[in-house]
Amino acid sequence: MMKQNWRRFAPFALYLSGIATVAALVLYIIQREWNLYLQICLGLVAIGMALFAIMDPEKVRIALTGRQARYGSNTLVMSLAFLGILVVINYLVYQNSKRWDLTEDKINTLAPETLETLNSLKAPVEAQAFFTSRTSPEYAQGLLEQYKFSADGKFDYQFIDPEADPIAAQNANITRDGSIIVRMGDRQEAVSFVSEKEMTAALVRLISEENVRVYFLTGHGERDPQGTDENAYSQVKSTLEGKNYQVESLNLLSTHKLPEDAKVIVIAGPRVPLTDEEVDLLQVHLETGGSMIVMEEPLPMTEFEDQEDPLARYLYESFGITLGKDLVVDLTSQQPFVAVANQYGEHVITEKLQGMVSYFPTARSVQSTQEMPGFSQIELVFTANQSWAETDLAGLGEANAQVQPDEGVDLMGPVPLAALIESEANNQRIVVFGDVDFATNSNFGQFGNGDLLINAIDWAAEQENLINLTPKEPTQRVLVPPQRYTQGLILFGSVFLLPGIVLVAGIVVWINRRRRG
Repeated sequence: MMKQNWRRFAPFALYLSGIATVAALVLYIIQREWNLYLQICLGLVAIGMALFAIMDPEKVRIALTGRQARYGSNTLVMSLAFLGILVVINYLVYQNSKRWDLTEDKINTLAPETLETLNSLKAPVEAQAFFTSRTSPEYAQGLLEQYKFSADGKFDYQFIDPEADPIAAQNANITRDGSIIVRMGDRQEAVSFVSEKEMTAALVRLISEENVRVYFLTGHGERDPQGTDENAYSQVKSTLEGKNYQVESLNLLSTHKLPEDAKVIVIAGPRVPLTDEEVDLLQVHLETGGSMIVMEEPLPMTEFEDQEDPLARYLYESFGITLGKDLVVDLTSQQPFVAVANQYGEHVITEKLQGMVSYFPTARSVQSTQEMPGFSQIELVFTANQSWAETDLAGLGEANAQVQPDEGVDLMGPVPLAALIESEANNQRIVVFGDVDFATNSNFGQFGNGDLLINAIDWAAEQENLINLTPKEPTQRVLVPPQRYTQGLILFGSVFLLPGIVLVAGIVVWINRRRRG
């Protein structure tokens, strides 16, 4: 009698085992990991099967020894053989993976230049992608996976949340969400804008092992790349070093000569004018294929007073670039003397900054005022229309001064804040900014500020376009909607005619069967 009572509850043990099996499958499909919940579900499967065997051993004996068991054993052997074949096929496919890009434009295939670069890697490369939860990593992950698949084991990557692991972000000098650091040995390259071109260019720089030297001019109160205060340029220095630049200081007042390995000289906001001798040395540097980044503050922010500025005179006379004796006033900014740039000229320096603002505290205008034969000039950065370059600098210092634009005297917005010059003969490259504070430690990470200066230095160092990838020309596809008459026919045929035929056929079959019956 007791066995009969236990036998009544045996099906519930099978139900428990079945539910636990389904739960285990769902958990594994969703989570893809061997965790505690999956182990509990599998344990419940075993417990359910054991309880069923204990409560109803007679059914278990019949299942194992009856005719059904004999037929079932054959089915089990065939099933195991089929599963074995599947396992072998999957193992062979996994060990010899192959991808086919079935898109017409081959948008999921790396460019031939990228594949050639990956094949020439001298050592394993690891990429660290720093993405917070606010930035989607989908595109970056797909791109990095393509690099890993095509690199024959020499490329790997990992994603790091800089907010969850700030130490790793600090060690990598990360200042921008969505950046990637590419490492090979003790060398590394930073990629601020994720694209195949930028990634491959970073790999090319790693392979080349060429260290471009950037010199910061000193001796005139310029911003210090070694300093750590908010007005220093240490973030600029660390970012450049993260891109394998060698950053040095240069005092022409004491050396009286140019270093032979100088590629780019940065003049970061002198508080007093450069000497004629220094400007002559800089001229030699440019005429021999060197480059220069000039950042000068408005005159009220310096100690120039009534002294002549030989550097500004040289830029005007030799290249037609005018550093305005003014101070930009921007009505779109919460602080009128902080210029907000929201327009950029078409150039490789600014192509990735389109749609992004940058801020220039106390800036002056930089204009291309006359064309010079043999040189190309581009005004790079502009303020909004609701701004002007105030030329009455003396009036700004008066108490209760009312600042208003004067038509015909002040330069009306949009006001250019930066310009570049490039020689068509010996590849001289110069970028001139009317502000230096935009890239200090306190402002470097603000919007497009830091990227603007680093891009300018990359261009001046001829590192902006190390590789030209074969472009993928997208195929233009145009969907021409059918005419109203055709739409009606499609609607009638798909919604009424075909279902109606099936319905009528079913009714005819039913009537015929009724007659026969």
